Amino acid sequence: MSRLIVLEGLDGAGTTTQTRRLVEHLTARGDKAHATREPSDGPIGQLIRQMLTGGHAIPGQSIAQSTFGLLFAADRLDHLQREVDPKLAAGVTVVSDRWYHSSLAYQGTGAERDWITMLNARARRPDLTIFLQVRPEVAAARRVAAGRVQELFEDLRMQEDVAAGYKATNSELAAQGERIEVIDGEAAPDLVFAAIVSLVGDPH
Repeated sequence: MSRLIVLEGLDGAGTTTQTRRLVEHLTARGDKAHATREPSDGPIGQLIRQMLTGGHAIPGQSIAQSTFGLLFAADRLDHLQREVDPKLAAGVTVVSDRWYHSSLAYQGTGAERDWITMLNARARRPDLTIFLQVRPEVAAARRVAAGRVQELFEDLRMQEDVAAGYKATNSELAAQGERIEVIDGEAAPDLVFAAIVSLVGDPH
């Protein structure tokens, strides 16, 4: 049985590592599984990644948040059509490193939330979303330790706002019936992975 499983969290929470490990685990036990990410590797996703690292900058200005909101929503629908839906239709479990929860948490603050929600109304609801909860300062220390170039949304103060955004987003979506599980992302990686495997279970 195919499922869409999403891993979410702040930059540095470990979503990329745990996405890879989960797909390896599912494949090893005989399931068809596929890892993916957002921004996607499609044309819109590649443009977003360039913009997040300073490419296509507007001289003397920052790129409007509304522009990112539109691009992320467009990338998500393109991602669904190109990659996610075909895999699910073929009986493959798709594990995505981020989904629309990120858009709501990163860009859906204040009056923008309803607009971001509307833009993502046609995005597929995950069967399971696992949120790796990590304090902003811990996530920042991990990014520094990994030698990562700071992206647009990775300023510590902004990440504190994003953490609050995730809390509100997870609460709202759970109230609407979406399955969202929160685990301690600050635990040892093997313990985090064990918790993820327990939540994913065996659909057979």
